[in-house]
Amino acid sequence: MEMNGEQLIPLSQQATWDALNDTAVLKDCIPGCDSIDRQSDTEYLLTMTAKVGPVSAKFKGRMLLAEIDAPRAYTLNFEGQGGIAGFAKGEARVVLTPEGEATRLGYSVKAAIGGKLAQVGARLIDGVARKMAEQFFAAFTKRVTPPGG
Repeated sequence: MEMNGEQLIPLSQQATWDALNDTAVLKDCIPGCDSIDRQSDTEYLLTMTAKVGPVSAKFKGRMLLAEIDAPRAYTLNFEGQGGIAGFAKGEARVVLTPEGEATRLGYSVKAAIGGKLAQVGARLIDGVARKMAEQFFAAFTKRVTPPGG
């Protein structure tokens, strides 16, 4: 599965970068996120619950930041295990571009799944992944928008 998109964030490039690297902000914005813990400047451990059609699973995963060009871009590599439900892994490239007083956040995601989740069907999984991305960016924009902004 591949997905691309962008969102206009009502913050400066640096403030957007800081929010994207704040575990409290990420936990509030990632759909189904139960916990996220920073292990180092480039590694996070997280648990989340995801539902794809009739399959619901709790995932334990790891995110690694690479190709860091603060405050402009990074690549996020992720992998998670959901027990008998299967696994998910992938990569997201995030690019921040100043646009006036706001920041254009562009993303490109490649993901793969296996196990029971893969048996549900690619079309259903693509829809769930797109919905989760939309929910994340809507929640992120709302979370970081200053009151009255």
